Amino acid sequence: MARRPFRRPLTRLGFGALALTLTACGGGSLGGDEGGAGGAGAQTGGPVTVGLVIPQAGVYTPLGEDMQQGWELYLDQHNGQLGGYEVETVIADEGESPDTGVPAVQRLLTEGEVDAMVGIVNSATALGVADAVTEAETPLIVANAGAEAITKDAASPYVWRSSFTNAQVAAAMGEHLAAEGIGPVYVMAPDYAAGQEVVAGFTAAYEAGGGTLAGQALTPFGSTQDFQPFLSGVQSSGAAATFVFYAGGEAVSYVQQYAQFGLKDSIPLYGSGFLTEGSVLDAQGPAAVGVQTTLHYSTEIDNAANTEFVQAYQAAYGELPTTYAVQTYDAANVLDRALEAAGDLSGPAITEALNGLGEIDDSPRGPWSFTNQTPEQSIYLRAVVDEGGTLLNSVVTDLGVLPQP
Repeated sequence: MARRPFRRPLTRLGFGALALTLTACGGGSLGGDEGGAGGAGAQTGGPVTVGLVIPQAGVYTPLGEDMQQGWELYLDQHNGQLGGYEVETVIADEGESPDTGVPAVQRLLTEGEVDAMVGIVNSATALGVADAVTEAETPLIVANAGAEAITKDAASPYVWRSSFTNAQVAAAMGEHLAAEGIGPVYVMAPDYAAGQEVVAGFTAAYEAGGGTLAGQALTPFGSTQDFQPFLSGVQSSGAAATFVFYAGGEAVSYVQQYAQFGLKDSIPLYGSGFLTEGSVLDAQGPAAVGVQTTLHYSTEIDNAANTEFVQAYQAAYGELPTTYAVQTYDAANVLDRALEAAGDLSGPAITEALNGLGEIDDSPRGPWSFTNQTPEQSIYLRAVVDEGGTLLNSVVTDLGVLPQP
């Protein structure tokens, strides 16, 4: 079973001219009811228009592709409907930074006539559009960005999240390693907002459980290719384990160099789940085997919803799903439920319905619910294994349900 044998070509719809696509049809096996939460019958008043804000160019393009595939799969399985409304999806290119992401959202609000929005990879973009979304009274379900402030200090009644928070994922590992009594831990992450939040979340949880740090290093973000000077610090620190947060190309380099430096067998490597998530895992190769991480999703979660989801995703796209796909699939799910309950397409009605959803009991990640507009969800301890040449994040255990710290 190959992990990523190919990428299905995806439609590129951006904002040179505002482009609409009717996202489509066909029944699906998940969820049973062919109309989804809104399958009881179509609402009146025409279609619902949803802005899908995803990277379509730049370094985050693979995440955008996964997110689009998660969105499309849910709609394909629910006859192209959410809450009984036919769905028109307007795809906006978030790009790599708020310099492109914020204007893309602003154009959706002013030109796209959208009823709701889903997506956003970059936390700075999510924070940068909060005021405009609130003023427009247009609900936004953030399907990736993990900054604490999105649903905390900068919270808006119109901004929700179907993903995670940086500290939530890291705190689960901190609690686990403290309970294991593993000994002093060396902590590393890139020196930017997400890395700093991960370090703070892990450290607070680990020290609260009685653990101590052997040392800490924040590496230059996006420009560190040679980790050897930092790995020397790990080696000389007396650490019993290392906990890190890296993603993308930095995750590939770090995991490979950690093994090449001879640390893998003597000082076990742990991380926030993005260290081994998605396409980086194949690129890391054998160096990743045995690395343990925490995250709210794995293809190996043993529940019926996930089994069906993984099978359907593979059938549709020829590859295994990632957490980025699941987060957007679940954004479609909660919007489906909210539109059914809202009774109309006004922003206040949709927001009120989101607030009353209760438990999302059919998610591939397992049951979860909104607390302060962000998921309170199970976090899983995962270990990379090689199954017949395919690298997978196997589930070691469910570490329990955690809210945003």
